[in-house]
Amino acid sequence: MQRQLVERELTSEGPRRNGGVARRRRSVSVNVAESPLGWLHAHGHLEDRLFDAGERLRADYERAQMAPNITMRWDPVRIRGTADEGLTQTERQIAARARFDGALLQAGKGLEDILWRVVCAGETLPVAEKSLKWPARSGKLVLRLALDRVADYYRIG
Repeated sequence: MQRQLVERELTSEGPRRNGGVARRRRSVSVNVAESPLGWLHAHGHLEDRLFDAGERLRADYERAQMAPNITMRWDPVRIRGTADEGLTQTERQIAARARFDGALLQAGKGLEDILWRVVCAGETLPVAEKSLKWPARSGKLVLRLALDRVADYYRIG
């Protein structure tokens, strides 16, 4: 994976002596090329099995070409060494869509939202939690449950 480091400014609030709130600013380096799923795995929040399940789900999402496009694609999609070898582009796309739908069905109602947001759309957990109106820090547990079911679907041991 390629690294793209960008400096971002963070603002945090801390107590002030006069009873007010002081804002502190600091700068951090962020790898914008890293996916939220990759970040969770790199920092020990997801074991290999769950990370692999998320990557398989994302790959099927991309192979199914479900993301919105703004223009027509003229370049052929080349996927080598997969179970879909020998199929036409349209057949590969349909097979990937069927696997993607099956994985979300296996995850179950209520869990597909966090899967799609974090794994496919690339939202961070805090953003996904806020969008879903969930309590802070609840997304990691729910995402782990969803990825465990997806790993079972893909038969990742």
